Amino acid sequence: MRPFLPLLLLCCLSPVAAAELFGYRDVPQQDVSMFEQWLGVLERHLLEDRPEAEDCSSPEFNSCHLHEWQEFLASIRDLPRGEQIRAVNRYANRKDYVLDIDNYGVEDYWAVVHEFLANHGDCEDYALTKLFSLKWLGYPVERMRLVILQDTNLRVPHAVLAVYRDERILILDNQIDQVVDHHSILHYVPVYSINETGWWLHAPAG
Repeated sequence: MRPFLPLLLLCCLSPVAAAELFGYRDVPQQDVSMFEQWLGVLERHLLEDRPEAEDCSSPEFNSCHLHEWQEFLASIRDLPRGEQIRAVNRYANRKDYVLDIDNYGVEDYWAVVHEFLANHGDCEDYALTKLFSLKWLGYPVERMRLVILQDTNLRVPHAVLAVYRDERILILDNQIDQVVDHHSILHYVPVYSINETGWWLHAPAG
């Protein structure tokens, strides 16, 4: 994945914002047009992540295999919301970590669900499949964010899904088996987060 937004975005920071994700300030922004990967993956999800009338007996992955994903979602639809969130995290985390350059021949590619199920993926692909899964289960899109951050332990960029629930922020992370509260992770520095309603820059509190 591409590490960070250009430094010019730092000019957008507001001097006043509440301490939120990982203890950093949320600074709301307006224009999402610069996020071509995000806008593209939303559009492709609507167009491509739908089962079609294909040969399900084929050993090759095709959109028919999305039935497995939809059957999984149907199997947990009546569970309490917390159990749904944990089940979605486990479901996606079963896939192997594969770099975009090995999967698609490019440094940074954001995969939709059927691509992730077929090819596995890297950190933002796990997070996107979790986001789309919870969206299909009826979880409000404004209560979820894709978070681009820096892992200060590994010294690499990373992506996770943040779910806002009952005054808590839950983190769904391909590097952590359990769903955890954001306060329990001390080595993540959020750069920006985004959902279908807007995006946020993050800056140190104080």
